Amino acid sequence: MATQNNEMKKILVANRGEIALRIIRSLKEMNIRTVAVYSEADRDAPHVKAADEAVLLGPAPSKDSYLRADKILEVCKELGVDGIHPGFGFLSENSGFANAVEAAGITFIGPSAHAMELMGSKLAAKEAVSKYNTPLVPGTEEAITDIEVAKNRAVEIGFPILIKASAGGGGKGMRIVENVEEFEEQMNRAVSEAISAFGDGAVFIEKYVLGPRHIEIQILADKHGNIVYLFERECSIQRRHQKVIEEAPSSVLTPELRKKMGEDAVNVARSCDYVGAGTVEFLLDADRNYYFLEMNTRLQVEHSVSELITGIDLVKEQVRVARGEKLAFTQDDLKINGHAIELRVYAEDPQNNFLPDIGKLEVYKKPEGPGVRVDDGFEEGMQIPIYYDPMISKLIVHAESREAAIGRMKRAIKEYHIKGVKNTLSFGAYVMNHEAFVSGDFDTGFVKDHFKPEDLDKPCKDEMEIAAFLAKHIFSSSKVKVESESATAAVSNWKRNRSNV
Repeated sequence: MATQNNEMKKILVANRGEIALRIIRSLKEMNIRTVAVYSEADRDAPHVKAADEAVLLGPAPSKDSYLRADKILEVCKELGVDGIHPGFGFLSENSGFANAVEAAGITFIGPSAHAMELMGSKLAAKEAVSKYNTPLVPGTEEAITDIEVAKNRAVEIGFPILIKASAGGGGKGMRIVENVEEFEEQMNRAVSEAISAFGDGAVFIEKYVLGPRHIEIQILADKHGNIVYLFERECSIQRRHQKVIEEAPSSVLTPELRKKMGEDAVNVARSCDYVGAGTVEFLLDADRNYYFLEMNTRLQVEHSVSELITGIDLVKEQVRVARGEKLAFTQDDLKINGHAIELRVYAEDPQNNFLPDIGKLEVYKKPEGPGVRVDDGFEEGMQIPIYYDPMISKLIVHAESREAAIGRMKRAIKEYHIKGVKNTLSFGAYVMNHEAFVSGDFDTGFVKDHFKPEDLDKPCKDEMEIAAFLAKHIFSSSKVKVESESATAAVSNWKRNRSNV
């Protein structure tokens, strides 16, 4: 690469919100100057204030701002930028952008365009990893276009099957088909959605894995052939096929299975000559068989939990790799330290099918204390814009054990006060208190199998017990009338002080 071993004294962060701020903070610790870019909607955002320099890209819509690759490159040339960190989303997996960055003599802090293209196509990815005997879900090996041929293949595989967009992600262009009678209709829908979302109607068919868990492996590779895995993340608590809660490590992997999945993830990285931080996703069935799902060629939203259990700053490692440095540690050096859990705090209404919400953050008070980390990109008084992903923050906790981490997350949720927009804090509390999650006996169907929106209206059992205790204590006093009034106020205030809205 053009800037091999370049010190990269100035890096532009081609993103917004919490990930932009998180990247800027690590770069500052490395004594690297930072450039933020922003849209008109993000003019007063924390990532803009945190950077050494900031440049307006254009109007609020992404296509007019954060997706303006040409404008971003112009800014880089004007300000003498050495490297670009794309974060996640937007241009992070755009191979054309990666090529343009390198062609301009600027270091793209991420994998090669070739790796992006290869792993960006689910069919091409499956073909590449099959050479390393990586377990694959039974299914088609090429894109399906003929409905009758596809239907016959589905019958051979056996229902239920999954129709998936080859260029897809985020649950788009995906349909579960239970029987042959509904196959044609669901296939037409999947193709239509894939064309609308990705401009590519290619789909393929897989056996639908019943009761799967979503397990992903964080990998890190340098330019010298060294690849390590930073263990796994459990990402099975999802809505609309998108993650809401992640944890590391998984409660169900044995050391032997962890090692095997990690080594397979390393081979996936080898199959596309991967460089930098990436994530290999697997499905784990009820019998603990696992299958390659896809590779995400970027930093993941949930990378934070991997950082907390390994002590590795993945953003700093991305920069070091991009400079041409060798990894400073081997696989044997990496150990799992404690347990970490992340709740994505979305501006969504969990009582209304998790529909996005917008509005002003009238109250925004973050939790603090030992083992609590909040990655966010908002401040009190700011508006949640309609133009972007509705994530407000990532609430991450770390403790010595899974049980302790769950307790810490429950405490942190209670301390997190948000008013002005609907959000997923109450859902996070629900999950932390649910027997299936606490026991570790859950899969990607958790929301469908367990969650009822009306459950969020019920006070938590421990809250009810405390309120009852307070009431009993007050009413037992000899000053009946006075104490009666006090009891009502005390219980009411207690409940009010603990509501997160």
